[in-house]
Amino acid sequence: MLATIGILIGLVVLLVVLFLNFSPQFGGRATKEQLASYAKSAHFKDGKFFNLGGVKNEMSAGDMAKAIGGMFKKIPNAKPDRPLTVHTVDSTAIANYSGETRFIWFGHSTFLLQMNGKNILLDPMFGDVPAPHPMLGSKRFSNGLPIVIDKLPRIDAVILSHDHYDHLDYESIKKLKHKVDHFYMPLGLGNHLREWDVEVMRITELDWWQEATMGDFTFTSAPAQHFSGRGLTDRDKTLWSSWVIQTTEEKIFFSGDSGYGPHFKTIGEKFGAFDFAMIECGQYNELWSEIHMFPEETAQVGVDINAKAIMPIHWGAFKLAQHSWTDPVERAVKKAKELNVPIITPQIGVPTSIHQELPAPEIWWEN
Repeated sequence: MLATIGILIGLVVLLVVLFLNFSPQFGGRATKEQLASYAKSAHFKDGKFFNLGGVKNEMSAGDMAKAIGGMFKKIPNAKPDRPLTVHTVDSTAIANYSGETRFIWFGHSTFLLQMNGKNILLDPMFGDVPAPHPMLGSKRFSNGLPIVIDKLPRIDAVILSHDHYDHLDYESIKKLKHKVDHFYMPLGLGNHLREWDVEVMRITELDWWQEATMGDFTFTSAPAQHFSGRGLTDRDKTLWSSWVIQTTEEKIFFSGDSGYGPHFKTIGEKFGAFDFAMIECGQYNELWSEIHMFPEETAQVGVDINAKAIMPIHWGAFKLAQHSWTDPVERAVKKAKELNVPIITPQIGVPTSIHQELPAPEIWWEN
């Protein structure tokens, strides 16, 4: 009996080791030459990237134990009672669109931005589970998406904020890569895409404050306060960032994942007023407040960057923290009203113009 148990344990350990070492989900690693080039960054030391101001992103052993314990704690209203209804979008309507700047939200932090006749995807996570294996994560709140990858039109640019599974999805990239002209991302993420057979010529990696141009667009990688890693040994081996997307006439901010910090005011001072800002809102906890904002801070960022309108993101798709699924948006809306920050809360899949006359926040999550 003991021998049988020992064999079973050995097989499980072997499978885990094989999975960690050979599953393509974990992406690629930097070469010695690449590590040497990263060392030129002001945000890289001793083989890792780090946050501004020495902000830590590591939890103590005690906090880690609390976090793991919280995963097994029953949270009221942690998920919707039934699968969320999403607005479906016709592929022809997307492909033929040539109007003013608009976006389609896919839940969490994934957006299709249609701007100046271009199609730009932000953090394209179209998978059901934000994890390297379906058994390791919480399933998406909806049974479908506004449109499937195969029906999307040609994508001019994909912008990635960091390498966590709820933002960089292997299966999504594999299905998308033949439709995309170019990928823009923070330093180090290119190794994952190259491992997934995306050509080097279609990959641009940027450090904070560096920019790249695409026609009349300028994409600027800006600071965020977070961390990175897809496996057990690659913590902070790639950079994380927020993004400024601008043309001569419009300016949009995409926060990626970030804790609240002075970098937001710096971004606001450097780039001036934003026409629209998508700002992280969900998946917070006191145990990791340095790397994820609370909803009240989401609204404050709107003030810091001088945004004409904000939208709370990083909620509405997955359970990744110990709060109810509607708590993020409800608290963000309340604080935005207190701060007199215009805020919108469109339903997943509804095409939304950034220049529309702002309605009162739509409380669709109560329906």
